[in-house]
Amino acid sequence: MNVVLLGVSGRVGSRVLSELLQRGHKVTGIARDTGKVAARPGLAPRNGDANDPSQLTRLLEGHDAVLSALKFATTDAAALIGAVKASGVPRLLVVGGAGSLEVAPGKLLLNTPDFPAAWMPEAAGGLRFLDLLRAEPVLDWTFLSPSAEFDPGARTGRFRVGSDTLLADANGRSWISMEDYAIAFVDELEHPRHSRARFTVGY
Repeated sequence: MNVVLLGVSGRVGSRVLSELLQRGHKVTGIARDTGKVAARPGLAPRNGDANDPSQLTRLLEGHDAVLSALKFATTDAAALIGAVKASGVPRLLVVGGAGSLEVAPGKLLLNTPDFPAAWMPEAAGGLRFLDLLRAEPVLDWTFLSPSAEFDPGARTGRFRVGSDTLLADANGRSWISMEDYAIAFVDELEHPRHSRARFTVGY
């Protein structure tokens, strides 16, 4: 496929990029400054501001899907969704957050007493983004939430898939490597199973 990856230079974005290129996809990688993005076969780096709808719309046009690995706290979700729709690109896949997952019926992880205050702006931004997508009447979107612990690690290809509830292992640990997350993310791009829905992955 010919896709756009927003946030190509970030920790998650760079791993999604590697997974995409490994599978033979063509990637237009957008970041505010792509000077730090190494040249790779299949990658076309472009400087762009995701919060500038008119500029972003032009950069998105002509692609099969838009993949966003942007930080929620600094992203105008409404502007981004509007730009995707204006560009005519039919699909938007979003690197989500764990804070909006349920830990009990009706109780979100970000509303638990021990949720770190430092993570709240990003988690709250992710929830706002998800709420906007759920209210979106036209766009084909997918929002993939990681587990609570989300760090670089091994690429095993072995993980579980869930829906709106936080996944945890037999010891109560909720975690997924960024590398395995990238597998699930690109799997969804190639074989859509969660159209207009959020899902999650974890060990």
